[in-house]
Amino acid sequence: MQWTINGQIRQAEVDFRTSLLDLLREQFQLSGTKKGCNQGACGACTVLLDGQRINACLTLAVQVQGRSITTIEGLASGEALHPVQAAFIEHDGFQCGYCTPGQICSAVGLAGELARGWPSAVTADLAADDIAFDRLELRERLSGNLCRCGAYNGIVDAVAASLGQEAGA
Repeated sequence: MQWTINGQIRQAEVDFRTSLLDLLREQFQLSGTKKGCNQGACGACTVLLDGQRINACLTLAVQVQGRSITTIEGLASGEALHPVQAAFIEHDGFQCGYCTPGQICSAVGLAGELARGWPSAVTADLAADDIAFDRLELRERLSGNLCRCGAYNGIVDAVAASLGQEAGA
């Protein structure tokens, strides 16, 4: 089987029941993607599949053969952090750091959703070309990623800053 992971073509023979999360961590030693609940409830395993965020614990590796997967390790460009990574540092968007890779990957995916005009459950005008950008919208879009330390204000500030905006009240 073959995947493109962080821009590199990777191959492995795995059991068809192997999750994408286990493939990344056990076969390719990409330990940035975390195993939290292993049930899709916490978001610690969030990665980008063809630019869209998914829970790697709920995705079978065989389902995503030939597709492009980006993990936290693939966001930086050499020594230069991805803008979302830099914003998390600047705005104290983490405490223990366990959920941070999933939060960051989710934020990168969220930016793509906003750019494509995808509404969320709290988007007021579903027909609008531009989605109102506020804390409620950001919190809804990040709701699939749990932070047990409670660093949510810093996370929302970091995501807002990385999008070049200030999230209003």
